Amino acid sequence: MRSGSTTKSTVFGTVLLTAALALPSVEFAYADAVPERSIVSFKYLNYQDNQGLLSQSGSNTNGLNTTSGASSAVTPGTSGSTSSGSQDRIGVNAYSVMALVPVAGEWSVGTTYTSDSVSGASPTYHSSGLAKMTDLRRAIDVELTRYFSRGSVSVGTSYSKEIDYISRGFNIQGSMSTEDKNTTFTLGGSFNNDSINPVIQPSVDEKKQVASGLIGVTRVLTPQDIVQLNVSYSKGTGYYSDPYKLYDNRPRHRNSVTALARWNHHFDDNGTDGTVHLSYRYYSDSFGIRAHTLDAEYVQPLYKGWTVIPLLRLYAQNEADFYVSVGAAENADPTQPTPPPSDAVYYSEDQRLSGFGAVTLGVKVSKQINKDWLVDVKYEHYEQREQWSLSGDGDPGLTPFKARSIQVGVSRAF
Repeated sequence: MRSGSTTKSTVFGTVLLTAALALPSVEFAYADAVPERSIVSFKYLNYQDNQGLLSQSGSNTNGLNTTSGASSAVTPGTSGSTSSGSQDRIGVNAYSVMALVPVAGEWSVGTTYTSDSVSGASPTYHSSGLAKMTDLRRAIDVELTRYFSRGSVSVGTSYSKEIDYISRGFNIQGSMSTEDKNTTFTLGGSFNNDSINPVIQPSVDEKKQVASGLIGVTRVLTPQDIVQLNVSYSKGTGYYSDPYKLYDNRPRHRNSVTALARWNHHFDDNGTDGTVHLSYRYYSDSFGIRAHTLDAEYVQPLYKGWTVIPLLRLYAQNEADFYVSVGAAENADPTQPTPPPSDAVYYSEDQRLSGFGAVTLGVKVSKQINKDWLVDVKYEHYEQREQWSLSGDGDPGLTPFKARSIQVGVSRAF
């Protein structure tokens, strides 16, 4: 089990994590058999997002602060937004190498190294007040798994470093199947200990700790159907505010509950030999956010080793309890940020905490060249709108947000 606990100032985080560049992940049915062969894979991800510009008068066309590491707070009255339309904001180039090796017939060792560089401009309040930023993150994780006749146990550790953020994590997960192996139970836990030293506030030396637990069950219903239900709980304490936002003061505790249901169905009676993957995820946390995610993809094998996988993802969330919407003055002039209420203890103008809905459309194409080599290409387009929020509390002062990602991978089995 892995718990991603990094808090960053850029808006690309959710989409980038969704892309799941190359990190080993818990598959639909937890693997209870030693891998037959070693695997080494390389993946490259290119990501770019853009957001609509708000019309404004008297703005500074070049009103962008520059900092290395993360976006800096800008002085109210300056902004990179100059007219209606849209402009590129955050760009990411990420590389990862993964290796999985069976050992002694009962063990396996997996490791992943990832490096991603980020550059562009990030809003410091709502979707305005842009500040230039650059950052470089390097991360590595290692996982050791012991296999038994009816289950397995995995332990792992992870480490990532950015100019202003260091994360250290540990995880353990075990699974056990019934005697007929039609039902598998999974139990896991993780702990992350993060250090935050914002570039914009060198005197700040903060910590954040997140402990998570997961329980799940996977059931083979028929030769064509398999279902899974996972429930996880996360308890976090420490620094959750974003120092790169103009107005941002968040609670130092964040607890969350996530429920995930999956269903796979294989079509072997209609000649297509395809498989549909459906999942629904519900998320709730102590910030007041309630989120729903619906995923659907269809895996269609074609001739000569080709496979095509179209996908659709629908997402919606309500706003956090302390989110401050765009005010009338800011609507008229985006260079004038909306101050939080004078009696507010917690407040944030981070658009990621607003109410919104999002749609992701994508397709992945892979080619099994021979028994050893596999190549794949994946494209995703993401679009986010406040009016798509199911709760109806979207912030009409925010501009539409879009992103696209292209991922290329190659794997070699030994």
